[in-house]
Amino acid sequence: MPAESQKKSPPKFDRRGLLAGSAGAAGLLLLGAWGSTEGEPHLVRPPGSVPAENFLARCLRCDRCRSVCHTNVISSGKLSDGILSLRTPVMDFRLGFCDFCEKCAEVCPTGAIAAFDPETAKIGLAEVTDSCIALRTGACTKCHEACPYEAIDLDPRNRPIVNAEKCNGCGKCELICPSHVYQSWRGEAERGIVVRPLSEAPSAAEGGAK
Repeated sequence: MPAESQKKSPPKFDRRGLLAGSAGAAGLLLLGAWGSTEGEPHLVRPPGSVPAENFLARCLRCDRCRSVCHTNVISSGKLSDGILSLRTPVMDFRLGFCDFCEKCAEVCPTGAIAAFDPETAKIGLAEVTDSCIALRTGACTKCHEACPYEAIDLDPRNRPIVNAEKCNGCGKCELICPSHVYQSWRGEAERGIVVRPLSEAPSAAEGGAK
């Protein structure tokens, strides 16, 4: 038989298979990009959490820290937080605030949340947003009154100013802020004061007072 007749025919690709393969490759690329930039910097973790590069490797998603949290501030990461942070512990100050009780560190089996000093631990920094009622009217002082660390002062016009030295990111101010309720008719979703991770803390830490 001639050598030419023994050559194998090149594989045939139908359009459906080609499209499926392309979609799969695109999905993997997207997943990889999402995983590598999975929103870690914008998340506030429980006190004692090790640095981000080690946290995701150690965390088992066991849910013990969330279950033991008596103030309900520890929540589970959502898909919107990044694929790698899914079901990891994140602080949700719309549900509670942190009193640095150390329970989360005590129950963590891997050291993702390590022992910490409640007197010096910082998990974030409060920041006043444009939704703050006091910025326009000076009529609300709730965050100033509620802060257990006296970390929120008021300027002469009753506008809140965050003291970065005193604020540890406990979230009590964000929890009690009423701006999203009083301004719901405007479609306001963000509260007048929110806790940002330390990596995103404003340099001046003046809370947005103008």
